[in-house]
Amino acid sequence: MQRRPGFPARLPGSGTAPAKAPVLAASARKPVAASPAGVGLDSAAVRARMVQKLAAGGVTSVPVLQAMGAVERHRFVDSALGNQAYEDTSLPIGLGQTISKPNVVARMCELLLGAEGARVGGLGRVLEIGTGCGYQAAVLSRLAREVYSVERLRGLHEKARDNLRPFRLANLHLLFGDGMLGYAKGAPYAAIIAAAGGDAVPQAWCDQLAVGGRLVAPMALAGGQQMLLVIDKTPHGLKQSVLEPVHFVPLKSGIA
Repeated sequence: MQRRPGFPARLPGSGTAPAKAPVLAASARKPVAASPAGVGLDSAAVRARMVQKLAAGGVTSVPVLQAMGAVERHRFVDSALGNQAYEDTSLPIGLGQTISKPNVVARMCELLLGAEGARVGGLGRVLEIGTGCGYQAAVLSRLAREVYSVERLRGLHEKARDNLRPFRLANLHLLFGDGMLGYAKGAPYAAIIAAAGGDAVPQAWCDQLAVGGRLVAPMALAGGQQMLLVIDKTPHGLKQSVLEPVHFVPLKSGIA
């Protein structure tokens, strides 16, 4: 078994060691403390209705639906937008970035679980490109053995760390650095998922993907239309599938 890199770790070009995510106890699989009285968004019934809509919309994976129902999305958006937290819409999280629609998060997670390696032995180590506010990382932490999440914007990296601290997720590691470089120290990955779309898949991602693993990312094709792309790494090479249209923020290099 490959030894997991120690923390704190430093990404190329980050200029600083990223913070380790807080520790997850067994109790982290339970909901965290309730929201202030009167908010109403801490109710499991609210999340259950969202999950019902996801299932009606075509999401069939039980683990994904359970993870979506367990993670409190309203904790990852500004309080002024809290009443929209469980609607199927993307919301601004600052610095020109957004939190993805619940159905997009569920769809991409379900695709990861459909990889050959995940079907055989469960979802192992996952690399997330674009932590954002931390919501998708929290969902992934309930589906994968271990998650490395890279964010290039320091402000969002710090926000995600604050948002995720109450969940105490020991299998989730937050990294500040250039996501286009991936994170070679954690490779190979059973899955790679990107929350931003570019014109081409960085070679580093393909190199860091394990055989039997799957990469899911938005990608701009000819004409500028952004599509959801799935790349499976087989013993014979890469197999690419283009799925439905999506709309994500642009994939950028460097840190800010």
